[in-house]
Amino acid sequence: MIKRPKRLRRFKKVKDLPSSVADKATSLAVPKPEDAMRLEDVPQITNETIAEHREEVLGGARKYIYPLAHSKRRIIIVTSVILAATIVALLAYSSAGLYKYYQHNAFLYRVTQVIPFPVARVGGSFVNYENYLFELRRQIHYYEEQQGDETNDFSVTEDLDQLQQFRRDALDRVVSFAYVKKLAGQHGIKVSSKEVEERITQMREQNRLGSNDKVFADVLRDFWGWSIADFKRSLKDQILIEKVAAQLDTEASQKAEALLAQAKSGADFTELAKAGSGDPASAANGGDYGLAITRSNPNLPPQVINALYKLQPGQVSGIINTGRALEIVKLEKLENDVATARHIVIPLKEIKVYIDELKAKTPPKTYIKL
Repeated sequence: MIKRPKRLRRFKKVKDLPSSVADKATSLAVPKPEDAMRLEDVPQITNETIAEHREEVLGGARKYIYPLAHSKRRIIIVTSVILAATIVALLAYSSAGLYKYYQHNAFLYRVTQVIPFPVARVGGSFVNYENYLFELRRQIHYYEEQQGDETNDFSVTEDLDQLQQFRRDALDRVVSFAYVKKLAGQHGIKVSSKEVEERITQMREQNRLGSNDKVFADVLRDFWGWSIADFKRSLKDQILIEKVAAQLDTEASQKAEALLAQAKSGADFTELAKAGSGDPASAANGGDYGLAITRSNPNLPPQVINALYKLQPGQVSGIINTGRALEIVKLEKLENDVATARHIVIPLKEIKVYIDELKAKTPPKTYIKL
């Protein structure tokens, strides 16, 4: 006989449940028909309900977004006010330093490179203060480094007088150059970057700019406080002055062309030089330079050296503009790269002649009292 496990023996036999309890359980398990959920009562997902839900979510977020947007506006307003105040303060400081105290320090020079403060007016055009400081700072640097001493700060009367003269010279140069630019514009005269580079090459062949870029940059910095870009800027201005002077002096140009035509046609160059050269020192000798010429000769303009060494013995150059004169050269002999030559010089009128004519018609207006 198999015995039941003791644990099973503990369960008592469940008696039949009363009918009331059974009915109650049935009613809970099976809902009445009237209590059942109808299909139309089930929530529907539509575009409208999605939009309503989205609006509820966004509405809850707006209470955080609006304060943030308000803070951004405040930041923008405060930043704008600070920026405007800074600009006003900078303009006030710069104006006082430039027009009242005539300062020329590096900070104000940088400011004038950004903000076009005028130093003068020529006709309908303003002359930028930066141009004036460019010239003035060059002169001051040379004086301090080459003629003064390390402690020179223009604090003594003699130095103050010198500084005042530098200011007048710088202002006169930039105003005069403004007239040169007007003349150049009227006659369609320009200077290209290629012309500047060619002139630099000519000067380097004469060993005027140092043996390499580093030496050249060091010389510019030590003597003038310039960079190579500053030197090119100044050289470009100088070439423009030379071209304007040559084109405006029609008398000198016509004379040079006539002499060149005679020289090219076989006329005696020596006699042409005696009769037509404007250089008293060489004209009497038929235009003979009176010295042996080398490529690095510092006594001749680089334009002349460049043209001379392109010739064969017996050949005559074209018209060479040296800035102060128009020249025609003839190579007589070339041995071991040493040349013997003659030249005819036709002096040009100084550019000041044409500048003064314009100044008389339209006087400049300056904004600093020196």
